[in-house]
Amino acid sequence: MDKSEARRRGRLLRHRRVRRKISGTESRPRLALFRSLKHIYAQVINDEQRITLVSVSSLEPDFRTQPNRGNNIAGARLLGGKVAERALQKGIAKVVFDKGGYAYHGRVKALAEAARGGGLQF
Repeated sequence: MDKSEARRRGRLLRHRRVRRKISGTESRPRLALFRSLKHIYAQVINDEQRITLVSVSSLEPDFRTQPNRGNNIAGARLLGGKVAERALQKGIAKVVFDKGGYAYHGRVKALAEAARGGGLQF
C-alpha cells in the first residue's frame, strides 16, 4: 500500500467512526463535506429520510467563472457562504458539521467559518 492509499484509508476510517456518532435529523441536518485536489463539495443532508436538502460544489457554473475556485481557501470561503445562503432559504438554521474525516484546517476550516458567518449554527 502506497502513502496516498494509506492516507485515503485513514480518512475513511475516521469518517466512519464519526458517522457512527453523528446523524442528520429533520430539525438539525448534517452538513457533509468532501474535498478533492481540484474541487470541494458540501451537502446538507437529512439522514432520517435519506434526502439531500441543499448541495453546493465548486463545479457549479457561477463558481467556474470565479478566479478563486474550490481548490484554495478563498474558493472554500465562497462555497461556505453559498451553502449557508441556500440552507437559510430552505429554513435550515442549525446543522451538524461532518468534516468527512479531514483535519479542521485550510479549506475545511475556511468553509466552516464562512458557513457560520453566513448564519448557520453548528
